[in-house]
Amino acid sequence: MQALVYVFIALAAAALGAAAYFGLSFTPANAILVSLVVACVCVMIVERQLRLRAERRLERGIEDLSRLLATDAQAGAVLGRRINALSEMNPGQRLETVEADISVLGTVIRQVAEAVADIEDKLGSAPATLPRTGQAFEAARAVTPFIPDDDSEPVIPPEMVREALSEDRLVFHIQPIARLPQRRPAGYDLLPRLVMEDDDFADMSDFMPRRGSDDISERIEGLALNEAVAIARRARSGGQSVSLYVPLSRATLSDASAVEQLMATLDANKAIATGLVFVMTEAEFQTLAQTTRPLIEAILRKGAGFSLSAVRSLRLDFADLSNLGVRSLRVDATRLVDMTESYTDFHLSDIAAYVGRYDLSLLATNVEGERQIVELLDNDILLVQGNHIAPPTAVRPDLLLEPIRTVTAHPIRRHAEV
Repeated sequence: MQALVYVFIALAAAALGAAAYFGLSFTPANAILVSLVVACVCVMIVERQLRLRAERRLERGIEDLSRLLATDAQAGAVLGRRINALSEMNPGQRLETVEADISVLGTVIRQVAEAVADIEDKLGSAPATLPRTGQAFEAARAVTPFIPDDDSEPVIPPEMVREALSEDRLVFHIQPIARLPQRRPAGYDLLPRLVMEDDDFADMSDFMPRRGSDDISERIEGLALNEAVAIARRARSGGQSVSLYVPLSRATLSDASAVEQLMATLDANKAIATGLVFVMTEAEFQTLAQTTRPLIEAILRKGAGFSLSAVRSLRLDFADLSNLGVRSLRVDATRLVDMTESYTDFHLSDIAAYVGRYDLSLLATNVEGERQIVELLDNDILLVQGNHIAPPTAVRPDLLLEPIRTVTAHPIRRHAEV
């Protein structure tokens, strides 16, 4: 096409030269010059138009390439986000969770089938008359042993406890909670103990009131909180961070002044509040969760947590307990290892994984020997406590409210405020 244009330009230039020669009486040299000038001008015009057209085409190509690159960049960004999402999904952990759930479900189905078979066998061989109420109660107690008797009274009467408190004969010892397999301390129970006249120590179960005498429980728990704050603060100033388990009961949480003092203490010690864990019985905590739930949530907002003791069954609402700040459930090691079915319908190897899904931990107490430790470790129950691990001991004097003097016939003097 371009060659044809150039042919037309040459013909037009020759025609103009001929017209100038014949019509205008130009000399042959002038006519040839006219033809060349016309041809050059036309060629320049055509080349300029072709160049402009090529530049416009190149610009359009660059714009199209830019749009394609932008589209590719967007597609790459979308692909990168999808890859990041896939990498964050952690399918391995999800598969492990699904496998654990399937294992637990299989165990439950097997146990349900066995229970149904036992019930059918008992119904087939049951006598025509039903047992009396007393006989049924004794049979139920025989099936569910290791249930503590909460109605038993302490050995030391309340009057002697008040006298000991007035004479400042209350001391605080600690018992470590070990983490397997290294058996390193994961926290410490703060145990109130009374110094008796023969310089012996009475444990908490020997003098803490079960019913009534709330003033004794309230005073002991207040002193324990002050002692725990002092230990935690002085340990923190020494570059250490400890978790202290402090006793707490309904007696303190039902008294307005005691609750106000508790909240004020937590407010004044926000830096160490996360290291304070209040130990309550499972029965009292469940009752308080129904009646004074806002108070428990207020304590949780301060940073403190809860550890439930005397847990009779693991058939609990773990999600609700986790929302209320419960960090650990204390179970008897002997009963958990030897009679798992009295705690739960799950297999022993599945309990820790199931409870751990709700950010809770099982704490095996009253560990009596290495056989129990091996069983607990094999089933991923890593928090243990008991005299076999470490008995209660005195706190280092530099961490107490006031350094302890040697126990003699004179009572130990202590301060009650931080």
